[in-house]
Amino acid sequence: MSQSITRQNFDEWMIPVYAPAAFIPVRAEGSTLWDQEGKEYIDFAGGIAVNALGHAHPKLRQALETQAAKIWHTGNGYTNEPVLRLAKRLIDATFADRVFFCNSGAEANEAALKLARKYAHDHYGAQKSGIVAFKNAFHGRTLFTVSAGGQPAYSQDFAPLPPQISHAVFNDLNSAAALINDDTCAVIVEPVQGEGGVVPATKAFLKGLRELCDRHNALLIFDEVQTGVGRTGHLYAYMHYGVTPDVLSTAKALGGGFPIGAMLTTERCAAVMGVGTHGTTYGGNPLASAVAGEVLDLVNTPEMLDGVKARHDALVEQLNAMNQRLGVFKEIRGLGLLIGCVLSDEYAGKAKAMSLAAAKEGAMVLIAGANVLRFAPALNISHQEIETGLARVARACENWIKEGAS
Repeated sequence: MSQSITRQNFDEWMIPVYAPAAFIPVRAEGSTLWDQEGKEYIDFAGGIAVNALGHAHPKLRQALETQAAKIWHTGNGYTNEPVLRLAKRLIDATFADRVFFCNSGAEANEAALKLARKYAHDHYGAQKSGIVAFKNAFHGRTLFTVSAGGQPAYSQDFAPLPPQISHAVFNDLNSAAALINDDTCAVIVEPVQGEGGVVPATKAFLKGLRELCDRHNALLIFDEVQTGVGRTGHLYAYMHYGVTPDVLSTAKALGGGFPIGAMLTTERCAAVMGVGTHGTTYGGNPLASAVAGEVLDLVNTPEMLDGVKARHDALVEQLNAMNQRLGVFKEIRGLGLLIGCVLSDEYAGKAKAMSLAAAKEGAMVLIAGANVLRFAPALNISHQEIETGLARVARACENWIKEGAS
């Protein structure tokens, strides 16, 4: 007999590293979702920028079901057809010559940082080990990646941390230049800081980092875990900026909801990674690779990428109209369908409360720190879903303000 499940069971059975919403989603289609009680929500969260094509996309379901009837997993002692097809799609669509597949963004960044250290040690000696990252960055939850992320709240409880990682101020080239030197092996940066508040880099900043890395023989790593696979209106954000990294990490939207990550790099960098230098049990398994291949085919088209830009304009226009009435935001920023709404000073620190209010009205939104409401919906969210969802967000804000914005 099937066991009855409630939200209270989370508090009883799960290690409490999350504080999930009071409702449990059970069914979804496109960007509309229903909970156990049958209540409907418009999904502006997108599984934290994961559900690139929404929920239960028929072509992704078909790709998964077709592969599931063939072969699921073999381990890395063997290769498979879907992963090789996926690798070729990524190579053909990007600067990369070689790909390493894993299961998450954290794993992809871990692989990138390890590659950078090995590349530097092999070419220049063990003293070239420094990594420059940025304050308020987020690169994952492994010990290495949480150390690279410039948010002490995520790392301070796990000291001692990996050494020789320093943090500059994001979008401040002088701050970065003061830390990058001949002992630097890599600079890792998000083209748009996601968890750090949805802050896009300037083109001059990324271009300057490219020049500094070239000058000091350091690798430039772009963390595109959140910005990749169409999120900004380009397949990868580096294309928007016209600045090419040496290494790129991708995950989240790559699998459209099925866990997969990848590190993309050049032939020159990949050459230092021989058999046994790195690995993962599940990475590049046939199920994930088949789904991700279908995601790329659907996303990497002019129609889909132009549609992201059109949806960005619609969202921002309607958010601005809402804000003219309510005055809850002091800035709306971002690229494509990664949008951050910075709360007005009057409501500073209350992004979580606002997101909970939105959920009560049937709209799922994210936060990016205490002061930013974040929207990262499916790239194909319908204009009707945008309109309906934002009407619910507006109603939530109105009620929240009336109740004292607590």
